[in-house]
Amino acid sequence: MRALPVGDDALLVEVSSGEEAQALHAELLRRRAEGSLSVREIVPAARTVLLDGLADRARLASDLTASEVPSAPPRARDVVELPVRYDGPDLAEVAGHWGVSPDEVARIHAATEFTVAFCGFAPGFGYLTGLPPHYDVPRRATPRTAVPAGAVALAGPYTGVYPRSSPGGWQLIGTTHTVLWDHTRVPAALLSPGTRVRFVPVSSS
Repeated sequence: MRALPVGDDALLVEVSSGEEAQALHAELLRRRAEGSLSVREIVPAARTVLLDGLADRARLASDLTASEVPSAPPRARDVVELPVRYDGPDLAEVAGHWGVSPDEVARIHAATEFTVAFCGFAPGFGYLTGLPPHYDVPRRATPRTAVPAGAVALAGPYTGVYPRSSPGGWQLIGTTHTVLWDHTRVPAALLSPGTRVRFVPVSSS
């Protein structure tokens, strides 16, 4: 673990894996909830956690780098279910990468419970982990100039759902009509770090 100062009162903590980043994020949230950590923001990423608004970041950096982060506790939150039609234009290509049929891609994906590791790219976009490493797929060689809102996509170890139309290079395997970001909703984002997610197949008809 390495802790790097950022700006006037922030700290960027680097770890060696996504699992460690999720465990560290959970531990820091626990400390803030119990009152032993005063911090304005705790923002996880793929292998880092950013803490912003620290009164004594040097002391926290020393504490973190001298200790081991406990494993992330079991997720107690309800599972968010996203209905999905497995009708994406890259479904056959993903099936080829996996060495299975397109129907089997849908079955494997829908049988997996995912966890939102971190959020980014666009408001409401969560990077979901859960598939075993042998199901990693590369990004498209040529990104699309426009991916429709609700597209369910894979890239590397992650699953994601595009909350709005935008350019993108992920492999598109399905579609959902669930609204992931609504500024009139509290909270606006349906998915946040730590949220458990399942995709529920629905008919394409």
